Amino acid sequence: MATHDPELKKELDATLQTRKELGSEYESELVESFLEKLDKDVDRRVRRQLAEQQMQVARGAQPPRRTNAGSEFWERFTFAVVSLVLAIPLSAIAVVNAGLVGLAVCWAGIVGVNAVHGLGRRSPRPGQRDEDWD
Repeated sequence: MATHDPELKKELDATLQTRKELGSEYESELVESFLEKLDKDVDRRVRRQLAEQQMQVARGAQPPRRTNAGSEFWERFTFAVVSLVLAIPLSAIAVVNAGLVGLAVCWAGIVGVNAVHGLGRRSPRPGQRDEDWD
């Protein structure tokens, strides 16, 4: 959910109006000035949020958990695709060198690596209770 800062919106409107009045000769200075104000605003918000989290932790509350389900999905998906792409030449090498037994060992390794990768993400993080597993 995005929150809009009315002061920042006023600054942007003023910057755009000033650009119209002064022309494009001062555009880079105007943009740079606005970006400095934006940077200060972001810095202020991040510092306030960190201070609030530190106060919560100091009071004994658990820090908020971040869940990146979308990025975790793409990480797993990419790992699976890469392992399947690499499985093609590995399978060919295994069959040429060891026949069907080599193919079975090769695929057991591929499945094992994917299983370890998938299950490895489910272990608790340091300081996290078992009930908090993802």
